[in-house]
Amino acid sequence: MDKVKLRDLLEGVKNGSTGIDEAMTALKTLPFEDIGFAMVDTHRALRKGYPEVIFCQNKTPEQVTGIVATMKGYHDTIMATRASAGVHEALKNSGHEVTYFEEARIALVGRPMEPAHDRTILVVTAGTSDIPVAEEAAVTASILGNRVEKLFDIGVAGIHRLFGNIQRIHQASVIIVIAGMDGVLPSIIGGLVERPVIAVPTSVGYGAHFEGLSALLTMLNSCAPGIAVVNIDNGFGAGFIAAMINRCGE
Repeated sequence: MDKVKLRDLLEGVKNGSTGIDEAMTALKTLPFEDIGFAMVDTHRALRKGYPEVIFCQNKTPEQVTGIVATMKGYHDTIMATRASAGVHEALKNSGHEVTYFEEARIALVGRPMEPAHDRTILVVTAGTSDIPVAEEAAVTASILGNRVEKLFDIGVAGIHRLFGNIQRIHQASVIIVIAGMDGVLPSIIGGLVERPVIAVPTSVGYGAHFEGLSALLTMLNSCAPGIAVVNIDNGFGAGFIAAMINRCGE
């Protein structure tokens, strides 16, 4: 039988258009689907509120399109992260409606999730070099149904830029702060606001920054309360957790 979304399945049982045997067959394949090279988690949206996201790094374009083809039977929103131009081209050639965010390296198949509130996630960078990671965070949060604003290049080398935008920072519900080099900007913002701050270290810097490890350690050792830290260059992780925080209280 054709794969169906759970809500359609339940509605069909309710109105009599779907038989019990047919519903039971569909439910057996609901938690995951084995397509040989991947076990596609079709149940994740029911557990977490968001569908499974495809991490494309080290996957072939053919593998990504195969996973997308499976997921399309269950979800209207499919996000592929760390997606190359080749993956984007393969998805287009497979007939999918796809939007490619080149700087964020995210391919969106289908439509973004509908916003459920008007609370804002603010994505802040210390420098312009941090923008690719910031775009990954911003696009992720936006696709997951959030209003997102951006504030770039306000790092501590010119701290007056931060204070010149302090009103925007205070108005946000969740703040993602992205920094490389010394990685100190999240601590400064965390000490100024009553909102949760998600810190993202980037692999940007000279010499002994150790590909972002120095920024990561600075953020982990922050003395400002209310700061959570994700892994180096993990804009997706920051955008996802910001979306979950922003959804609290719905």
